[in-house]
Amino acid sequence: MKRDFLTIFDLSSEELERILQRTGFLKAHREQGRRGAKEQGNKGAVPPPPCPSVPLPFRPLEGKTVGLIFRKPSTRTRVSFEVGILDLGGHSLFLSSSELQLGRGESVKDSARVLSRYLDGLVIRTFAHEELEEWARYATIPVVNGLSDLYHPCQILADLFTIQEHRGTYRGVQVAYVGDGNNVAHSWLAAAGKLGFHLAIASPPGYQPREEVVIRALELAQKSGSSIEILQDPVQAVRGADVIYTDVWASMGQEAEEAQRLQAFQGYQVNRRLVEEAQKPAYILHCLPAHRGQEITDEVLEGESSLVLDQAENRLHVQKAILEWLIGEPC
Repeated sequence: MKRDFLTIFDLSSEELERILQRTGFLKAHREQGRRGAKEQGNKGAVPPPPCPSVPLPFRPLEGKTVGLIFRKPSTRTRVSFEVGILDLGGHSLFLSSSELQLGRGESVKDSARVLSRYLDGLVIRTFAHEELEEWARYATIPVVNGLSDLYHPCQILADLFTIQEHRGTYRGVQVAYVGDGNNVAHSWLAAAGKLGFHLAIASPPGYQPREEVVIRALELAQKSGSSIEILQDPVQAVRGADVIYTDVWASMGQEAEEAQRLQAFQGYQVNRRLVEEAQKPAYILHCLPAHRGQEITDEVLEGESSLVLDQAENRLHVQKAILEWLIGEPC
């Protein structure tokens, strides 16, 4: 039975932890392979296989093709998925929605069923989450959410892996999210509900996360031991935080609201004064692209505590683990 990855809510805590564990292996495997190849020149030295029974090279997507359907521009999502698929021995096929018959009115239902006959998986980056759910409903191959208006699950798994790399664990960590209650905030809520860390979200009135997402996360948090707070005061949110996170105030598709949002989010900038309110050194995360001088200052984004480049790189490694789990040949 095929599986999809549309939200973090879709997976059990055990499955999420397995993906994060595999991310660590796949990152180390890639880095060791690159070092070995550099040291050995054309000899192409490679690291040990991930499982004793798996021959080298490790290529769990050998002979498989993954389609990338993007309705939005992309840097990190597109490049990390294309490189990750190649690393795993597969082939990626970039499918701009404007170049498909979708752009001329073909239904998602028909497109999903036809592409399922050609491909082994789909990564979709779109606006409406309902469209993503429709793709998953009719496709007979795994569908991965590369971003929708409601959730951005690959990003938050990469963020959790980044925290784990630098702190040894994400469990018990206190994360403060300051800014728009958007798809990134929703995925943070899902992860907190599942995985036993603490989350405070500070957003201005009218821009807080959706109530139904908050309720679902709170219900899960009762079992996982997480604490979740939805606040308006960014200073209250960051006090005692181990990680301070922000995102753009106006996402793609919200350009007409930019002036209104700039006014509403005054006081929610992650700057040196706000970071000092954490009362202890805190890591800085931002999923990028950043609007420097709006939601975050250049000083903080480029500071010693910033992990934004690590988290951007880790999109590659966590997405490889997701693809291996959904599409690859098991060990």
